[in-house]
Amino acid sequence: MKRVFSGVQPTGNIHLGNYLGALKQFVELQEDHECIYCIVDEHAITVPQDPKELRKHILDVAALYLAIGVDPKQSIVFVQSQVSGHAELGWILQCNSYTGELSRMTQFKAKSGGNESVGTGLLTYPVLMAADILLYDTDVVPVGNDQKQHIELCRDIAQRINNKYKKTFVVPEGRFMKSGARIMSLDDPTSKMSKSAENIHSRISLLDEDSKIKKSIMRATTDSDAEIRFDVENKPGVSNLLTIYSTLSGQSIDDIVAEYAGKGYGDFKKALVGITQEAMAPIKANFNEIRESQELIDILNDGAERANVIAERTMKRVRDNFGLGLKIK
Repeated sequence: MKRVFSGVQPTGNIHLGNYLGALKQFVELQEDHECIYCIVDEHAITVPQDPKELRKHILDVAALYLAIGVDPKQSIVFVQSQVSGHAELGWILQCNSYTGELSRMTQFKAKSGGNESVGTGLLTYPVLMAADILLYDTDVVPVGNDQKQHIELCRDIAQRINNKYKKTFVVPEGRFMKSGARIMSLDDPTSKMSKSAENIHSRISLLDEDSKIKKSIMRATTDSDAEIRFDVENKPGVSNLLTIYSTLSGQSIDDIVAEYAGKGYGDFKKALVGITQEAMAPIKANFNEIRESQELIDILNDGAERANVIAERTMKRVRDNFGLGLKIK
């Protein structure tokens, strides 16, 4: 079976955009792939974190992995910092990447905000992301469309090293969802849904109460046209809600548009509230059952051991090919 790797940062509650853009794929892929899913806590510290809050969020994300249907018997689930190969390989890859290609990353430009002086990790974290992937001889990386540039960087670094040294890395492929991969903000449908947005009603988090889900959807930006149709350019708000409706319900957008022909936004939004609440209910129930359990800790420790076996096999090959790790008798 082909091997899959992906990871999520433990920074705030996972929202609907994360779920539909990437996490939903995790469950689908584990049926016919060897899957490795990581909580990438080392990525989280590119910006200041409160240690207690970070540890809490690590366990929250791990519990959400399981709550959405990731099976630790089928997949490896672990915390990045528990496997030292991530940081070691990250440094080796940094020595084989260039500041020019890193400074051209779209997300770096956005997150640095044009400031001349920013944390080094903000510039180099795509290289650590490449290390995360290459450490496991990954074939497939399920991510949202906003990560395409980072996957291309990973492939470039892997091919660069393979050409310079012996063949060292498997060159991975990205797997991007065709629909639902880019869920937009509910209050500004021209921007991606974000954990960090100030307005809590700009997003729906997987653990939101039903009342919060209802309020966020009913407040969602639409337009004054009152016609339900999919038109991203002219009707971005309605198009975003149609995408969410379609992805959660399994109905095609065309069928939804036909169902609500001649009806107002109110009826459409009320139906979307129900569909979203119904989709989130089992996730919340599963999360509450596992979050405070010893089973969660045991799963993460077991996952780290299993991941480390694969990682060390890769790191031995990397050290040998780079002339590192000399054993002195």
